This record gives sequence, structure tokens and C-alpha cells, in this order.
Amino acid sequence: MHPSTLIAAWLFVVVAIQLLAAEMLLAALLLLPLCGTVALRRWLQLVWRARWLLGSLLLILAWGTAGDAVWDFPLAPSRQGLRDAGTHAGRLVLLLMAVVVLRQHLPLPELLSGFYRLLAPLRRCRVDVDRALVRLLLVLDMLDRLPRPADWRALLAAPASGQPQVLELSDRSPSGRDHLLMALLLISLVALVALAAA
Repeated sequence: MHPSTLIAAWLFVVVAIQLLAAEMLLAALLLLPLCGTVALRRWLQLVWRARWLLGSLLLILAWGTAGDAVWDFPLAPSRQGLRDAGTHAGRLVLLLMAVVVLRQHLPLPELLSGFYRLLAPLRRCRVDVDRALVRLLLVLDMLDRLPRPADWRALLAAPASGQPQVLELSDRSPSGRDHLLMALLLISLVALVALAAA
């Protein structure tokens, strides 16, 4: 299967995660151990890095959403806010697992090759796809190699690597089966969004 097809399937999963109700979200979270211990370890690292975002989400939604108070004291969070915060936090942690699974199954050259094929039609709109891929490569490379210092000033003081990097893309055309799967994914995505809007 072509990497662009896998990325398109991943994008479909990302959209589907955003449409999950609370009960289905809980069921999906309970199935996360099926992804394997390596994926779970990487996922927990990402969740830990996103802890401030998750905490902010909880504070903003739980205390900023109107509704019934959880307890009879001033500055109590609302039940509706807590439910919304839990739903959005669950979607975010599921999305982080989707990122881990994608990175685990697609090495960096294949990931870039898939994005190259998916973004290729944007060349007709005068979008510089090559520049977008180089920027994506730099971000992904920096995320993999960047140390996590205790002080942000250490990042500014870190010397830049002087060695140029070369990455060759193994660009191959998608097969007829890939085109068929892409069409099915697009039809499924339209149907999913239509069901969610109804």
C-alpha cells in the first residue's frame, strides 16, 4: 500500500475521532492497550508533554461552561463543563495515539513520500510543496533529536549542527488499488460528516 493511502486513512481516523461521542470515546480509550507496549510507552510520553494543554483544557471548559454546579460552593465547575472537558481531552489523547501509530508504521522517508503525493495537486494552485516538505522534515527531525532541557535558555545556547543532511524520497506512483481505497475513504468521510451533521 502506498504511504499516501495510509496517510489518507490516518486523516480519516483523525476526523472520526473528532466526531466520537463520550461513550464511544471511552470505548476507544479502553482499546488503546491493543496498540502494543512500544506504542503505549511513546503515547504516554506525548501525553506527559501535553499535560499543560490538557490541564488548561480542563480549567477552561470545566469552569468556563455554563451549567449545573458540581458542588454547592462558590467557583464550582459545571457538570456540563466537566463532560465537555473530558470529551475534548479524550479526543486529544486518542489523536496523540494516532500520531504514534502513524510514526511507528511509516518511517520518515515514506511519510514524506506520502505527503508529497497527497500535496502534489496543490502545485496547480502555486503552492510550493517542496518547501512544505522540507519544513515538515525539519520539524520532525527536531522533535526526534532535540533534548529536553530544564531551562529554555539552554535551547538558545545549543550550537547548530554544521553537517548538511540529505534525504532521498523513494517516490513511486500509487497503484489502482490505492486510488480505489482513496475514493472509498473520501466517500466514507463525506458520509461520516453528513451523519454527524444530521
